[in-house]
Amino acid sequence: MAVRKKTTRKKTTHKKTTTHKKTTQKKTTRKKTASRKKATRKYGAASRKKVNRVMHEFGEGQLKSGRSGKKVESRKQAIAIGLSEARRAGGKVPPARKSSRKKS
Repeated sequence: MAVRKKTTRKKTTHKKTTTHKKTTQKKTTRKKTASRKKATRKYGAASRKKVNRVMHEFGEGQLKSGRSGKKVESRKQAIAIGLSEARRAGGKVPPARKSSRKKS
């Protein structure tokens, strides 16, 4: 086994060597372009209530899927069910994505 030599570290004190000068710069204001859209809410309050109720059922283990009646086990599927119910009720919800199923 090799014996290591003990080394002692010197304590260094940090001094400020540079001075910062405040420069006066003009603030440039950006003009809003027409291509930017104002952010709007995508979902209405009624749709939020529907999804909230469905997620409560999902947490309790009582949420069933539509046609087959099987218990829903996927969180994403539970949210999709809530949004589809909100759409049927006429709430403010974006249109559903087109499914990529193959037609036979």
